Amino acid sequence: MQDVFKEFKQFLMRGNVIDLAVAVVMGAAFGAVINSAVNDLIMPIIAMIFGKPDFSNLTFTINNAVFRYGAFITALITFVLTAAAIFFFVVKPINMLMNRARREPPADPTTMKCPFCLSEVPIGATRCAFCTSELAAA
Repeated sequence: MQDVFKEFKQFLMRGNVIDLAVAVVMGAAFGAVINSAVNDLIMPIIAMIFGKPDFSNLTFTINNAVFRYGAFITALITFVLTAAAIFFFVVKPINMLMNRARREPPADPTTMKCPFCLSEVPIGATRCAFCTSELAAA
């Protein structure tokens, strides 16, 4: 029985379990921030444009069946705005940072300009192939 507890402790202390737990907690906190941004900042802008931010009360009835299409519209708008907020405020900035970090330094030049005729000549050339001027060593 002690071996089972020892294995369980090793399982819990593995890095990937702890990383997953941290990710879940951070995801929940981040979800609250995004929901607040959508509900408290973006939906009021929609309310200014369309008159009301909550379409949940919009319904129609067919044979005593109530279709709450307004709730669907509200959920759809919230989803699209949440996805847009995540894309523009998280994904785009992180992609820019990652691309900046991945950039390779420029390769060493293989050619130089002849100071007399401004033609491109190999960097190790001692005479220009175009104007035959003598070139200083690179």
